[in-house]
Amino acid sequence: MDTMAMMKSMDMGEMTMDMDAMQECMQSLNACAMAAAMCAGSDMMHGPEMATCCAMCSNMVEMAQATMHMMMRPAGMNMDVMSAMMTACMTMGTACAAECRAHADMDEMCRYCAMACDDMVMKCEAMMASMTA
Repeated sequence: MDTMAMMKSMDMGEMTMDMDAMQECMQSLNACAMAAAMCAGSDMMHGPEMATCCAMCSNMVEMAQATMHMMMRPAGMNMDVMSAMMTACMTMGTACAAECRAHADMDEMCRYCAMACDDMVMKCEAMMASMTA
């Protein structure tokens, strides 16, 4: 399915953005959600010392998915709301990456999750830079 063609055919209202940046951002959000879900699952195998990491990754999954889902409904986008949501997602991504990096030597999933979070933050920043109302 060509999601880019679908997105380009939808009414964006008064808001405009670089659709290539949006596509990259959505792909990165999805990859981040998957990596964080896998990391949270792996954290559970390590016991209570990984509870914080597991919770952070679980929250990251929810934030990334919610942000991506908002992007899939461009007709309902509001610049202020979308900016706030993306800022919150990037803040969660930065915190999750830091937590996972602290355990990267203990669990390979933590290393992957940190990299996915970092990429997502970078792609969200690029998309936000392209947004205008």
